[in-house]
Amino acid sequence: MNVSAVTHESPTSETPPTAVAKTPKKAALASFLGSALEYYDFFIYGSAAALVFGHTFFPAGNDAIGTVAALATFGVGYVARPVGGIVLGHFGDKLGRKKILLLTLLIMGLSSLAIGFLPTYEQIGIAAPILLVLCRLAQGFSAGGEAAGASTLTLEHSPEGRRAFFTSFTMTGYAAGMVLATLVFIPVAALPKDQLDSWGWRIPFWCSAVMLVVAYFVRTKLDETPVFEESREHAEVQKLPVVTVVTTQWRDVLRIALCSLFAVGQTVFTVFGLAYATGPDVGIDRTTMLWASSASIAGSIVAIPLLAKLSDRVGRRPVWITGALGCGVTIFGYFWAISVGSVPLIFLAALLTMTLFYSMVNGLWPSFFTEMFAAPVRYSGFAVGTQIGFLIAGFAPAIGWALLGTGVNAWVPVAVFTALCMLISSVAAFTARETYRVPLAELGRPSTSRE
Repeated sequence: MNVSAVTHESPTSETPPTAVAKTPKKAALASFLGSALEYYDFFIYGSAAALVFGHTFFPAGNDAIGTVAALATFGVGYVARPVGGIVLGHFGDKLGRKKILLLTLLIMGLSSLAIGFLPTYEQIGIAAPILLVLCRLAQGFSAGGEAAGASTLTLEHSPEGRRAFFTSFTMTGYAAGMVLATLVFIPVAALPKDQLDSWGWRIPFWCSAVMLVVAYFVRTKLDETPVFEESREHAEVQKLPVVTVVTTQWRDVLRIALCSLFAVGQTVFTVFGLAYATGPDVGIDRTTMLWASSASIAGSIVAIPLLAKLSDRVGRRPVWITGALGCGVTIFGYFWAISVGSVPLIFLAALLTMTLFYSMVNGLWPSFFTEMFAAPVRYSGFAVGTQIGFLIAGFAPAIGWALLGTGVNAWVPVAVFTALCMLISSVAAFTARETYRVPLAELGRPSTSRE
């Protein structure tokens, strides 16, 4: 079935126009809060995995093995993301964006809260890491549909010519969530080790309940998108959206999968970088590294919407390629600064890597990816396409630990791996159709030229 033939028929004169109005500001706020909750939960998990979980949820003995095991549980969440993407994408295209986004909030918030109450390995043995992995799988399942749904909903509420700007607030929420998580974790990480290991690490997980309540309330007040309502009125809803998009737009799904390797930059920077810098071979203070991460990501709150707005003027591809390649270069400077223990250089390299270059890509993928698909398969196409690249990103910290060499240049293989992922992402983006001037109703149509 050709999805473009199904989705772009002009309504007849007898078809009443959809009565649902666009509310871009409300949609952007709802996406911001949901994304903030998701990335708050994911970041506190990553921080706890890097600093605490290795000896809290796994047998005592070899600290290096415990760290690798803990970082692997971070990656487990990304294993569940493709499943969540397929299932939640399917229902998001069939039942509506809003309903599924309420569900993703509940799954993410409740599973994170549950982690804060889990008993440790010392208390219940092997059941402790099993329960931890189950909660992490629930987080990943939710995340598999959250970003796709939030991006789709906001894009479909956005006015022409400003789609990237409004949709970027999905990732502004990412930055806010990670900054908030860092600020919560800084005083916790400063606790004496026995208090941190026993109860301190649980506090950030308990705090997620507040964000869950606020985000859920805002989303209940949001209208379904006009595009989805129109698609339902015209009987364009697909029986199996995932099958339709994979069979008709498999090139775009593959393209997004390769573009999504950009996320390796984030997990290597935030999770592996924290574990490496605070480990015994380097020994930088935990609070210092958390502040460096927090400062660079805080800058993204401003940079992301501004750079997304730039892409509304000059196009998606040039901004994306510049950001991905720039991040692939500056990650070398970041790890070099860590290896020599220079705090000012660490902060400078972090700002260049995350605030400037990574923000070019991170603020753009919500619009860039959604614009590749038509409304009846938009949620599914986005959700399925992103998860392969994100799966690799989820295991990137563990991969980085496995690649880590010895001596002052131990970080070089990890930086090379990150830069290679950024290069692949850039090449994939270069092959994409330029969509910043394509009207919403025409997105997902076959293009005879690269506009």
